[in-house]
Amino acid sequence: MLKQRGNETHIRHLAEAININKHLSNLLVQRGITTFEQAKTFFRPELSQLHDPFLMKDMDKAIQRIEQSIASKEKILVYGDYDVDGTSAVALVYTFLQSLYDQLDFYIPDRYAEGYGISYQGIDYASDNGISLIIALDCGIKAVEKIKYANEKGIDFIICDHHRPGETLPAAVAVLDPKRADCHYPFNELSGCGVGFKLIQAIAQKRNIPFSKLECFLDLVVVSIASDIVSITGENRILAHFGLKLINTQPRPGIEAILKYSGINRKADGMLPANIFSRELTISDLVFLVGPRINAAGRIESGKNSVRLLICKTMQDAETYATQINDCNNERKNLDTQTTQDALEMISLNPDLIKAKATVLYNPDWHKGIIGIVASRLTDSYYRPTIILTRSNHLITGSARSVKDFDIYDAIDACSDLLEHFGGHKYAAGLSLKPENLEPFRKRFEEIVDATIKPEMLIPEIEIDSKLNLSDINSKFIQILKQFAPFGPGNMTPIFQTDGVVDTGYARIVGKNHVKLSVIHPEISGYPCSAIAFQQGDFFPQIGTEQPFDICYHIEENEWNGQKEIQLNIKDIQLSAKNSAEL
Repeated sequence: MLKQRGNETHIRHLAEAININKHLSNLLVQRGITTFEQAKTFFRPELSQLHDPFLMKDMDKAIQRIEQSIASKEKILVYGDYDVDGTSAVALVYTFLQSLYDQLDFYIPDRYAEGYGISYQGIDYASDNGISLIIALDCGIKAVEKIKYANEKGIDFIICDHHRPGETLPAAVAVLDPKRADCHYPFNELSGCGVGFKLIQAIAQKRNIPFSKLECFLDLVVVSIASDIVSITGENRILAHFGLKLINTQPRPGIEAILKYSGINRKADGMLPANIFSRELTISDLVFLVGPRINAAGRIESGKNSVRLLICKTMQDAETYATQINDCNNERKNLDTQTTQDALEMISLNPDLIKAKATVLYNPDWHKGIIGIVASRLTDSYYRPTIILTRSNHLITGSARSVKDFDIYDAIDACSDLLEHFGGHKYAAGLSLKPENLEPFRKRFEEIVDATIKPEMLIPEIEIDSKLNLSDINSKFIQILKQFAPFGPGNMTPIFQTDGVVDTGYARIVGKNHVKLSVIHPEISGYPCSAIAFQQGDFFPQIGTEQPFDICYHIEENEWNGQKEIQLNIKDIQLSAKNSAEL
C-alpha cells in the first residue's frame, strides 16, 4: 500500500529550505516535519532537548522520598520485571544509586514461582531484610492489592511504569507513569527503563550532578527502547540516538560480552576509532542480537543474571555471565523452535482454527519462558491476534500479540472479569486466569475479535513510503537517508517502490531460497543496482524472463570483505501491471 503523499507545498518548501530532493522531503513531511527548525531537530538531536523530569506527575514526591531514605539510612530495594526493559531499568537505577548510597539491593521476580510484576514474595523479601522503600521499574501500575499489602508491612513504593493504568492507581508514595490520565508529561511513549532514566535525571538535578554523569546510562536506555518496541520518536529518538552512539564507541562490558556471542567483535587493529566494532550497530542489532540474549536469562533461569551482566565493571566478569546467558539463549531457541512447530501443527489439524480470526492455543506442557516468542511467530504465520497459553503453578498464563491497528489490550480488557491479572500495550499483553475460566475466556475473546476486527486488518501489507526511479539513488541520497536513523516504530526504515525494472541477466539463487540479482530501468539511463530478495526464490523463474517487474525495497549499504556497496533489500516482487494483463 502506497502511503498518502505529504502536502505538496510543504514538500517543495522544505526541499528548498534544507536542499534535499522532493522524495526525501516527502519522507519528512509524512513524519510531521515541515519546517527548517523541525528538520534540524530531527537530523541533529541534542540531549538538551530532553524534557524536564519534574514535568512528570509525582516526580517531586518520588525524589523527596528517596532523599528521605538516604538521609535516614534506610534500605532501598530496586525491583524490576525479568524482561529486557525491566532488567536494564534495574541495572540503570541500581548503578546510579550505588554512586550515592550503599544501603541498596535489587530484586527480579522469578518468572515461574512469582510471575510478572510485583509479587507478594518480593514484598516479603523486603520485609524480612529490613527494607522500607521499594523502587519498582517497568511494573506495578496495576498492583493495587500488592501495594496495599506492602503498606501494611510498613514498606513504601515508588512505581516507575509505562504500561496502561487500570481504573484505580496503587496507593504508592509516587506513581510515575506518563500514561496516567492526570500526567501531562510531554511524551508518553517512554520505555520502563526510560522512566527509570527520568528518575535518575531528577535526582541529578536535585543534587546538582552534571547531566554528563548520566550519559553512561544511555546504552541501557536504547537497549530497552529497541527490545520493548516502543516508538522511536520525540524523546525516545534522542535517547536512542545517543545510546547507539555510546554502544558503538564505549560499550559497557556486559553489552560488549553479549555482542561477542552475536559475532560482533572489535576491529582487529586495536585502535579506538569512532566505531570500535567491525560494523556500525543499529536498532535492529539490539532487537535481534542483544535483546533476546538478555531476555533468555529470565526465560530459562533467572533475570537476576541479566542485571549482574549489565552492572559488571570488567570484561572478565561480564564474559562469565555472558557465557551462562548465551547457553540459556541456545536452550531458549531449541524450545522456541519445537513449541512453534507444535502450535502450527495444532492449527493445521483443526479446520475451525485455520479459518478463525483469532488464535488462542493452550498446552499445559509448553515452557512459560517462550510463549511470547511463539505468539509472535504465529502472528507472523497466520496474521491475526494470537494468544499462547500454558500452565504455571495453579493458574493458566499467556502472552498475546496483535496485528497492525488492532488493539489486543482492549479486547483482553473486555474479558477482565474472567482474568486474575492482565497488562500490556496495544500490540502485546500478558494475562493469567483460573483453569475453569479458560473456555469461557477463549469463547468471549474470539467473539470480540470477530465482531471488532476489520477485514483489512487480517491482510498483511507493506506500506510504501514513496515511488522512486533507480536513477534517484545516488551518494547524496544515501547520505541523507542514513541520517533518518535510528529507525523503529514511528520512524520505520523507508520502503520505496520502483516499477518496470528488469534483471541484467545475473540473477541466481543463493543460500536458502534467496535471490541475488542486479536490476536496471530499461528505458531510464543509470547504472544497475545490486539487490537481494530474501526467501523469495519462487520469483526466480519470472525474473529470468526479461519481463519487467515491480519491486518494493529498503535501501541499505552492504559491506563484504571491507567493501561497501548500495544494495536494494527487496521486500516484494510483482510482474508489472502491463505484463500481467498480457499473460
